[in-house]
Formats: sequence, C-alpha cells, structure tokens
Amino acid sequence: MKRFQDFNYIKTLCTLLCVCIPFFANAQDDDDFEDEERNKASFNLGSGLDFSFNEGNYHFNMSGFIQPNYQSTKMSGTDADNSFNSKRTFLQFSGNAKKEKVSFFIQLDYSSSDPLMDAWVAYHPTEKITVSFGQKQTFVNNREMTFREDRLQFNDRSFLSQNFSNTGREFGVFVESKFGDKFGIVPMIALTSGDGRNSFGTDSRDSDLGGLKFGGRIDLYPLGYFKDGNDLTSADLGREDALKMVVGFAGSMNKGASNASGEGHGDFLLYDADGASNLPDYNQLYMDILMKYRGFSFLAEYVNSNASNLDLVFTDANASQLLAPTQISQFLVLGDSFNLQTGYVTESGYSFDVRYENMNPEFENQTASILQDTSAFTIGLSKYFKGNALKLQTSYSNINAASGNDVSTFQILMQITF
Repeated sequence: MKRFQDFNYIKTLCTLLCVCIPFFANAQDDDDFEDEERNKASFNLGSGLDFSFNEGNYHFNMSGFIQPNYQSTKMSGTDADNSFNSKRTFLQFSGNAKKEKVSFFIQLDYSSSDPLMDAWVAYHPTEKITVSFGQKQTFVNNREMTFREDRLQFNDRSFLSQNFSNTGREFGVFVESKFGDKFGIVPMIALTSGDGRNSFGTDSRDSDLGGLKFGGRIDLYPLGYFKDGNDLTSADLGREDALKMVVGFAGSMNKGASNASGEGHGDFLLYDADGASNLPDYNQLYMDILMKYRGFSFLAEYVNSNASNLDLVFTDANASQLLAPTQISQFLVLGDSFNLQTGYVTESGYSFDVRYENMNPEFENQTASILQDTSAFTIGLSKYFKGNALKLQTSYSNINAASGNDVSTFQILMQITF
C-alpha cells in the first residue's frame, strides 16, 4: 500500500513540475527586467516548447510529432488489407549547456511496444567536432537512413532502407566533424555494440551477442553546404538558390552478427565444431549523392553487403549440419540494391515525387534468400502547410518481385509536429 502511495506522490510531483516549469520560465518581474531577459519560454509549431535560461546559456526543449495514417495493401491474388492507425507517435526531449559544451537528446515512439529510439549525450570540444555516447541514429547507413522519421520525402523509407537497416539506431560512441566552407568535408566514425538499439536486451538472459561494429562515413560538399536545416531531408524545402550537392561514402563491419541486417541480436545462432557460438561477420558499403536546386531534388543511393568468417560454420550445436556455401543468405541480407528518387517542391508547398528501386540477392539460385530479386516504383504527392511541421502526404507503391508476388500499397498520412 505504501509503495502505491509513493507512486501516486511521484506522479503528482511530476505533474506539478510539468505545470510549474513553463510558468516560472515565462514569469515576468516588473521590478527585475534583467531576469526577464535572461529566462524565456516560447512555443512554435514544429519546434515545440522551448525554454532558455541564463541568457541562452542553458536550453531545454520538449517536442514531438504524430502521424495518423490510412493504408491499403494488396498482394496479387488476395483481397486488399486496410488499416488506420498512428504510424508514428514520437516524443522528444533535448537540451544543451553552452558553457559546459554538452548537449543531450531523448526520443521515444509510443506507437511501438519498444518505445526508446534515441538516448544520448554529446560533448562539443570545438564548434567543428562532436563526440556522442549512447543510443543514436547512426550515419554508417545510406543517406535516407540518416534522416529522422518526421523528415521523410515519402510516407515510408525506401525498400533499400527497410531491407538493409531497421531503425538505424546503434548504441556506442560517435564522432562527427565538419570542415571547410566553399568545399565542405564531413568525416564521421562510430564504434557500436553491433546489435542495434536496445542491444543489451530486456534482462540478463537476453544479453548482447557477437563483437563490436566499426563504421564511418565521409560526406563531400563540392559546391558548399546546403542552407541551414536543408540537409536534414532529401526534399528541397529550403529551395537552394544555387545548385548544391553532397556525395557520401559509408561502410561498416559488424563482428558477429545475429540479426538479418545487423541491428538486433539472437534472431539466429550459428556454431563451430565444438558447439560454441560462431557468428558471421556482416559488412556493408554505401555510396550516395544528393542534389538540390530551387525546389528540385535528386537522390541516388547504392548498397552492397556481404558476409565473412564462414569457415566450418554449423547450423546446430551438435555440429552435424554444416552451413552450405549459399545458405548464409537465409540468415543475413546479402546482395546489392540501388534507389533513385527525385521530386519538386513548389513555392506554395506542393511536392511531386517519384522513386524507383531495384534489389539483387548475392546468390540468385538460393530461393530462400532473405533478399529477393525485386523492383519497386513509388509516386508521391505532398502538401506542406507550415514547412515540415504540418503536412499531408499520399503515396502509391508497387513492388514487382521475380517470384510473381506483386504488392501494391496506397497511403494517406497527416503529420503534426508540435
């Protein structure tokens, strides 16, 4: 009974804090004009509830977004499957302390049964270098996977992103730097657990598997950087006055993967001759280019993945079933894929977008391969009412699989960012 009362007390206290913080942050003292200038609070659609203390030296923000979504999916030879739900329901907390050169970010998705997406703290030794630690959206995947879920050009990520990644989150250390002006260079490296987000599992029986994952990315801006914030999405919402582009190369090596895309653990186990765990190494290489000019945008991405450390690997602990040469493609996403997408955003906020993709498995004769020979085509129409804060998106996708199981999907999504 006492524990229940304590819980109610904590809940009440948290409620009072949530109510009082904005009040105190926005309080004005007619007799002390200096305090009014030092501490401020504001709210804007798209940037959330913002608190600034001590003349901006300390900053705290609370924001999020919700995406009500209608979807109709039809596979050849079957009836359409219709659904209406919240595709994503995110809550975000961020802040920084300028003097201490520290910042943090926490993001949760309440439409998921496992809501924690991001939780990291960063140190900024200089204006050009950032060192982050925690669970973070990594940069070692394709460019689209570096964009947050509220900044996508289409209703969904590309099939390239969906096949070779999961959420794009990793737990570890991330180092980012930025140099140059007229010719920008952005090198980044990461050392992570190699098991994706929540990599340490739910309890001691669900521990991290395999070794570490090492990866990096280098982005080149031969014509200078994009406008402020216009590098956070593939669409040209900032309408670049001159042609701008970024060319990127990224790669990673995951020592001991036990998830199809290397963003999880325990989905499969392989063994050596003694029955001990012997997981394969999973390697990915990405190349991409993004160009923008006066509302037009073009994104091209390519990925190739392969596996190594496959000598004398068995599928059972008794070491009676040797892994066949092409059988590893039943456990890991192996092969290559490219994604081409282009679009145009009018000055009034209408966006017309087209995307074409192709996927090729590493072993064409392995019918049970996770990655199948597939092509996909997507068209999208969006209306941005207030930048990316309030928008309506529609899209139609058709997936043409070599196996003959074609799938078509139609979606209508409304995004409200607060």
